[in-house]
Amino acid sequence: MGQLSRRVGQKKQRLSEAERSRSLPDAARTPSPEEPCSGPHTCLGPPATTGPQRSIYFLSPKDHPARLGSEFFDQPGVRLARALLGQVLVRRLADNTELRGRIVETEAYLGPEDEAAHSRGGRQTARNRGMFMKPGTLYVYIIYGMYFCLNVSSQGDGACVLLRAVEPLGGLETMQRLRSTLGKGASGRALKDRELCSGPSKLCQALAIDKSFDQRDLATDGAVWMERGPPGPKPAVVAAARVGVGRAGEWAQKPLRFYVRGSPFVSVVDRTAEQMQA
Repeated sequence: MGQLSRRVGQKKQRLSEAERSRSLPDAARTPSPEEPCSGPHTCLGPPATTGPQRSIYFLSPKDHPARLGSEFFDQPGVRLARALLGQVLVRRLADNTELRGRIVETEAYLGPEDEAAHSRGGRQTARNRGMFMKPGTLYVYIIYGMYFCLNVSSQGDGACVLLRAVEPLGGLETMQRLRSTLGKGASGRALKDRELCSGPSKLCQALAIDKSFDQRDLATDGAVWMERGPPGPKPAVVAAARVGVGRAGEWAQKPLRFYVRGSPFVSVVDRTAEQMQA
């Protein structure tokens, strides 16, 4: 008799709890493990994962899904100069240290017709051969006998894009050391992040790029390549005259330099161009 009373009491308790659960609003109920996390229900547990999560920035260049291939570089110079803004330039050193920077400033050089280009008039030399090779080939030249500049060939014989500035993303301590070691007449003070790569030669110093990189293929090289920049809204771009081409006649004023508006990592800001394009 006592056992029967206990069973009846337990049954009444279960019925009471079920009734109380049905009377609660949906938002106050906790979904069961089998119940989908949708509608007003909130999943408090950790999201399901299919395995270890790895940043795309730590994959090898061979299996990196974001690495830019030959087809990306196979476009006319002006289009390529604009398209390169926001992409990530990667340099892998001999000790496997990887240095990264987001491109924020470029200049287009359009080939034989461009009086500011090294290929003006169709001239081809051992020095500028990279400008006439397939799109995505590096053209590295030296200025003042000590500084290097890094270019990427585009569509069109003798056409290329000069990389003028990048925003440092990874390996900043190494970039600091390289700038201090390779920079001639360095003051010895620690450079600000925005000073590390804010110019074509500074960029090459910070990434340890020299003449040995001339004519390398960005699509296949293991020491330097480009990756697609992180997703997001396209940056506002300013088109301005190129720097240091004052003797190129009418070509000196053509708006063939492109930079990300508002970026503190740009080498030279053209306020007049910005106001005209506001």
